[in-house]
Amino acid sequence: MKLATWNINSLAVRLPQVLDWLAAHPVDVIGLQETKLIDDKFPQAELEAAGYQVQRFGQATYNGVALLSRQSASDVVRNLPGFDDPQARVLTATVDGVRVINAYFPNGQAPDSPKFAYKMAWLDALRGFVAEQLTHYPQLVLLGDFNIAPEDRDVHDPVAWAGQIHCTAEERQHFEGLLGTGLCDAFRLFEQPPKSWSWWDYRMLAFRKNQGLRIDHILVSPALKPRVRSCTIDKLPRKNERPSDHAPVWVEIADQ
Repeated sequence: MKLATWNINSLAVRLPQVLDWLAAHPVDVIGLQETKLIDDKFPQAELEAAGYQVQRFGQATYNGVALLSRQSASDVVRNLPGFDDPQARVLTATVDGVRVINAYFPNGQAPDSPKFAYKMAWLDALRGFVAEQLTHYPQLVLLGDFNIAPEDRDVHDPVAWAGQIHCTAEERQHFEGLLGTGLCDAFRLFEQPPKSWSWWDYRMLAFRKNQGLRIDHILVSPALKPRVRSCTIDKLPRKNERPSDHAPVWVEIADQ
């Protein structure tokens, strides 16, 4: 089974890029973030024609998540139960026996801002949801744009980014809290090239200079960890004309 995550930063703009990538990499499941579309405007027909069933949870202009799968999805949950949130950030479903949580984590804006407080509360709610889901679904994957670089090696310039959003001690503690539920960072199960990022700022020639962050992640449950065969960041789509500022990340999990 192959699963992918990609913050597409507007599906209306980048649908052709998504279709091209799926044609080249026919994954079984892909979670998209920042679709920035209400459900009525979602390009369902085009994605179904590409062989994918669609679950969507949209919002105009901001946020929005979608889950595309070759097999049907069941037991769909939108957002975090019990956490009052007007923003469309989480879409959860079961596909081929695997519980998939596709999440677009809040950015947080800046430490000590109201948006950072919201991010902390949201992360608390997410951890509780993940822990609860694991009791029912041993085979679980949490994927998405986490807006957290968990370690200094996930940052092109750890000194310059120290204490800044994505790299604060509080955010990294929350990432560790998710690992504390039993989840494992699939990317770190393998020897990886240095300076492996999944996001590059549009400004200051950041991609050309490879000055980025690794903030898009795939975490797997203990039941899936022994079956993970690879986890890869595909930088190629970042070279597209009008690309997303994020690259896709995908994982391969062996069948039982």
